[in-house]
Amino acid sequence: MTHIIEPASSGRAKCRGCGIAISKGELRFGERLPNPFADDSEMTLWFHLLCASLKRPESLREVIDTGIPPLAEIDILKANIEFGLRHHLSQRINGVERAPSGRARCRDCQETITKDTWRIPLVLFEEGLFNASGNIHLGCSATFFESTEIMDRLCHFSKQLTADDIGEVTTLLASSKKAGG
Repeated sequence: MTHIIEPASSGRAKCRGCGIAISKGELRFGERLPNPFADDSEMTLWFHLLCASLKRPESLREVIDTGIPPLAEIDILKANIEFGLRHHLSQRINGVERAPSGRARCRDCQETITKDTWRIPLVLFEEGLFNASGNIHLGCSATFFESTEIMDRLCHFSKQLTADDIGEVTTLLASSKKAGG
């Protein structure tokens, strides 16, 4: 099973990382995995290149290391891959949002996440799907991910953020960094 990078043959496939359609002709990453529903066959999961570098860095690195045609964004992809491999839990980031209720508990500190405070939803990749895996306080980023350099990931998977939201989240991450060491 060899993973691939190729132009999308149609605009029908959705990215497994962000859920947005991959435009016809756009380069996409295909991660080939054993098909859990059939013996001796495989399935291909499609990702935008940037989404693959953020959510599936090990698999994308396999393709990039084999010598692919030059890509305009290769430096960004490689930086994301290296960060994801160093900070493995960052692959679970699925954006940033305000807590809709006060019932969730932080996966890092185990404290309740207060309603309307910023939280980071987490996902876990299992059997070809990203499944919800809890949340953490935005302020727990430094300890959970061992880094606060995650703003690019938060913004990429949270397209609805306003400029004010981005400013607030950036400020909270900076204060998390100071508190976390």
